[in-house]
Amino acid sequence: MSNVELGEKSEEKPWIQAATTMLVRDGTAGLEVFLMVRHENTRSFSGAAVFPGGKVDPADGDAALAARCRGAETLDAGARALRVAAIREAFEECGVLLVREGNGAALTPARHDAVVAHWRDRLLADQASMAEIAEAEDLLLETDALVPFAHWITPKVAPRIFDTHFFLVPTPADAVARHDGDEGVDSTWIRPAEAVARAEAGDLMIIFPTRLNLLKLAASSTVAEALAAARARDVVTVRPIARPHEDGRHLHIPQAAGYGGSDFVVGKDGVYRGPL
Repeated sequence: MSNVELGEKSEEKPWIQAATTMLVRDGTAGLEVFLMVRHENTRSFSGAAVFPGGKVDPADGDAALAARCRGAETLDAGARALRVAAIREAFEECGVLLVREGNGAALTPARHDAVVAHWRDRLLADQASMAEIAEAEDLLLETDALVPFAHWITPKVAPRIFDTHFFLVPTPADAVARHDGDEGVDSTWIRPAEAVARAEAGDLMIIFPTRLNLLKLAASSTVAEALAAARARDVVTVRPIARPHEDGRHLHIPQAAGYGGSDFVVGKDGVYRGPL
């Protein structure tokens, strides 16, 4: 459960609700996570390696989806829309559809690929919604498979304020994740610690929240361990307090968030520079 106080929102510019999907799988050398590189012309985090995700669309809150969201009976409309957005973004940005058949059965690889081939481009072109896809194909969204992992809010000094919830999701067997070629221009399955090492070597651009969430994920060696760890801890909201620093910005975050520190230095480009 997040500890954010929603009353803060009225004191500043509007917040943009967003959801991020951390797709994980067990690789031959341990847990792997899916990262995609954003196109250099995208408005946010151009050129950075990120988890699939984006802002919540109005259609994600369609009340017609309530009956097609597994395990969402206890969620309010806002929490359900966040999970729908996370599922939609994974579908749009990497072609992984987190759904089941209407009777609860897992989709076969052939069925999964057929649904993706028929609907992904339409969804990307705003010619279909998740509610329409679920109804037409008799599908249930696997909202119960999304495990809350982190909650980050953009510092007040930023031009746009994103209120982003990160969800950890085991990738369905045989699902093939691919970047969309539009917002994402490259992608890879990678061990979290390796991604951080590549960023430190200058081979990947990774922004501060992504880096810290990769390091937290790297503490688990298997998907089962990562899911158990995420379920066992409370999600502490992180809203960095930013102050000027000679190398960029000094960011202060809650120690209780579990990122191994509370004070960090981040460059003007949002890239981690080191502990303070």
